[in-house]
Amino acid sequence: MSLSTRAIAGIAGVVVVGAASLGTGIYWAHDAGEPRENVATMVVGTSSTTAAPFCYNDGKPIAREALNACSEAAEAAGKKDELPLLDVRASDQVGIGVPKDLAKKGWFAYTDGGSSQSQGGAPIIGNARGTTFSGTVAGHTVMSSTDKTSVTVAASDPETNDVYAVWFFELKNKTS
Repeated sequence: MSLSTRAIAGIAGVVVVGAASLGTGIYWAHDAGEPRENVATMVVGTSSTTAAPFCYNDGKPIAREALNACSEAAEAAGKKDELPLLDVRASDQVGIGVPKDLAKKGWFAYTDGGSSQSQGGAPIIGNARGTTFSGTVAGHTVMSSTDKTSVTVAASDPETNDVYAVWFFELKNKTS
């Protein structure tokens, strides 16, 4: 069975239109600028937000003094409502994603709430290495009793305790 000339011409037209569309898409993506590097993602239910690291030293370990200054700056940003924020309910699932290159070093995420008080808060994931997403945990296990819950994510080598990047997010606690 052979294709008719009309069918071949129709397929060729679709290929030309598809190639033109693809070329325009590639141009737009290139023209849109470079993507942000080392972005972490927080997922709550079906919503998500991203953030560049609040503290980062171009892939090298961050000095302890710089980490202390970074934490203070993040606390001030939180008071001014300048951190990435998502609403959370007790029934929501919460997860965190980190870039692949930093996940290889190791990472953890925790909140300042929850019923468990390990590491000063409730863990979302601890001592992960290689995996780029934490999976999800129930919102009620990580929420604080105040209006907002702080989320800290850090790329950190568990063997050397070197910290390479820190992200801060906030969850706005909703009752219904």
